[in-house]
Amino acid sequence: MAADEKFDSAEDLDAEQRAQRFSEILGNLAGDENRSRISLSDILAGMNDRAIAALIFVFAVPNCIPTPPGTSSVLGIPLIFLTAQLMLGLRPWLPRMIADRSMARTDFAAMLARTQPWIMKAETMLRPRLKIFAAPLAQRLMGGLCLILALVLALPIPLGNMLPALALCVIAFGILEKDGLWTIAGCAVGVVSLGVVAGVVYAMVESAIYLLLTLFQ
Repeated sequence: MAADEKFDSAEDLDAEQRAQRFSEILGNLAGDENRSRISLSDILAGMNDRAIAALIFVFAVPNCIPTPPGTSSVLGIPLIFLTAQLMLGLRPWLPRMIADRSMARTDFAAMLARTQPWIMKAETMLRPRLKIFAAPLAQRLMGGLCLILALVLALPIPLGNMLPALALCVIAFGILEKDGLWTIAGCAVGVVSLGVVAGVVYAMVESAIYLLLTLFQ
């Protein structure tokens, strides 16, 4: 009987951990005074089976706003690793040189204080629905699109980071909360962003060709 009760308690604890939202897990890490620093591996461990989506969000969200040149390339490399793993259905993994990167817990808490209200606001709009579009097979299919978006984001293309990053954030949130409506919306934003980036690249090529023709007339 005691063994059964212990088993049930373990199941309840596991269910409680799965039910925790992204903002709650980040808040727990930020409030853990036993830690002096917070690393990416801490986030990976805290999110368990949802770690890939969580880390995709972490690396994509800074690119949703204007950033210094080169930022998207630096953040795009881990995104390529993660989105490829999502596409292949692999467990989340990052090279140690990336996974061990950390910041002081107090700095992490200060950063979270600025972003957590936005994360929590987004979470109020999320709920499990259309789960077939957030299921493992759907995630692998979306992983292919996410990999393309990550590759585009990593390239030095003007205006080539904000829309792909937004699409990755929306898809990641949908996966985190098993909300198929958000994953569909994220894929739609992703397709639109690829069209915009293609238009920018086409305009750049056309301008370069015109300039060359003008110079050598």
